[in-house]
Amino acid sequence: MGAVRLRFLLRPGWLALTVAVWVFAGVCIWMLAPWQFGRDDQRVGQNTALSEAMATDPVPFAEVLDEPNAEHEWRRVVLTGQFLADSEAVARLRTVQGEAAYEVLTPFRTTDGPVVLVDRGYVRPADGMGVPDLTTPPSERVSVTAWTRAEEPDLRDGFLEDGERQVYSINTATVGRMVGLDIRPGYFQLDVDQPGLESALPLPRMEAGPFYSYALQWLAFGVMAIGGWLYFTWREAKPGGALTREREKKPRRKSVAELLAEDEAAEDRAAEDGERREVAERVSERRENSPA
Repeated sequence: MGAVRLRFLLRPGWLALTVAVWVFAGVCIWMLAPWQFGRDDQRVGQNTALSEAMATDPVPFAEVLDEPNAEHEWRRVVLTGQFLADSEAVARLRTVQGEAAYEVLTPFRTTDGPVVLVDRGYVRPADGMGVPDLTTPPSERVSVTAWTRAEEPDLRDGFLEDGERQVYSINTATVGRMVGLDIRPGYFQLDVDQPGLESALPLPRMEAGPFYSYALQWLAFGVMAIGGWLYFTWREAKPGGALTREREKKPRRKSVAELLAEDEAAEDRAAEDGERREVAERVSERRENSPA
């Protein structure tokens, strides 16, 4: 009996509604909510790394991982070596504190051997769009303090414009192809008051952000969608609901036009009945008055 009552779910309207509700709920619960939880975990990890790095002294370059990733960003390290200014490039289409900027990327040959990519900070565009004159980093051997950063995944090739190498993302493979260097994966963002620094890039704000609450909201949306579907399905299928014989046989409410039409028909029938009775009475009178 229960299966029979649920056959209404196979109707086109209900079938489309069921698919839409469960797809929406699945996206909310298994995609959007975990995505926001993941972003919250990243923010917590970033804040923890920044707090720990600010509370401790920078570590030598040799102690950092071979390839920094998102889980190992924001460690302060000391690099010792020389800037390779002739192999410099700029990252375009950047935004710093709400305004357009270029980030200056300079390879740096460490005394330990590998070449690394150093982000020397940002500069504002000249005349609103062009690359301005860049300061030349020190040519002698220097020691700088920098933050470990995971490189960006965009692998679009760079290009030369107005005498400047330009790239769309901070990626060591892209810069390395342009300048012919084997650059160690990951890059290093100069800390404040360091040799060769342009304008220091601001550090991320150490705040929780809205990601956790967003995740809970997506979970709530998914649960509410399923709950609403279950409620209306129950109302449709329950005894005494829309599918019972009593409900199916219950006459529908007539419109005003239908009621007026019925009244007119009743009046017409009454008038016809009155005429018939009048004719019958006349015939009866004639019969009574006629001679035997």
